[in-house]
Amino acid sequence: MTSVDRYLEAATRTNTRRGYRSAIRHFEEVWGGFLPATADAVARYLADHAESLALNTLRLRLAALSQWHLEQGFPDPTKASVVRKVLKGIGELHPAREQQARPLQIEELARLDDWLAARIQESANHDEQAARRRATRDRALILLGFWRAFRGDELNRLRVEHIQVIPGEGMTLYLPRTKTDHSARGSEFKVPALSRLCPVDAYLDWISLTQLTEGPVFRRINRWGAVGDEALHPNSLIPLLRKRFVEAGLAMPEHYSGHSLRRGFASWANANHWDVKSLMDYVGWKDMKSALRYIERPDAFGRERIERALAQT
Repeated sequence: MTSVDRYLEAATRTNTRRGYRSAIRHFEEVWGGFLPATADAVARYLADHAESLALNTLRLRLAALSQWHLEQGFPDPTKASVVRKVLKGIGELHPAREQQARPLQIEELARLDDWLAARIQESANHDEQAARRRATRDRALILLGFWRAFRGDELNRLRVEHIQVIPGEGMTLYLPRTKTDHSARGSEFKVPALSRLCPVDAYLDWISLTQLTEGPVFRRINRWGAVGDEALHPNSLIPLLRKRFVEAGLAMPEHYSGHSLRRGFASWANANHWDVKSLMDYVGWKDMKSALRYIERPDAFGRERIERALAQT
């Protein structure tokens, strides 16, 4: 790989590259398409998967095909009128409601934290190193993910050397790159120390237990309790969270995902009367629409407001 290729690859997020490679394989190996593709072939590919794939997934496949053609110096067939019209028609005939992750409520967070704390103590008493390390890691990951409203990939990219802690006060985390940091200047996040459900104490417990001094914060742990060198795989976060939710007895664990921590904090902040501007500044949202998508209204059905009005009449 030349230095130019290396920098071009760095310009695209790892998750995006992985998704694009998967989309190209699906087009060629699963569907049997040929590259470079014609506009008619791309339109037929969309039509053949209109009922089996979500509209957003089809858009991702188009983006991958577009990127491949541009990188290889071929005309982009995805911009053709026939492709755009087929995609619009799919949206009309197969509208799909956007699936949103269930937000983790503060009561559920407390229940989960109590269970993890008990598991940590129990495994320490029985000298179960692997179980103790996993529970300590997961407790820090969940509390930090909730109170900082991090995305899953942001949690995976946290590094020990980029975190500064003032015990009893808070911690500062630096991420060289975030989803909205298009200029690649890096972003700094503040996390307060709390009287309960404290992400700072949970992080310090994890670092103290593992003696990590650099590298990824949250890592794979093998069956014998050895901590790996690499960060958790991006696809492992949702199964990890759901497993802990099941163990702690939370209802409908299959409805949770990596966004449940982020949505949970946004809903908690909204219920505690944070104004949208303060919430956007804290989380790092750049536009109002992004913020409102994550907020779970306390009175989602309007029942309380209507009941109050009925009582007055």
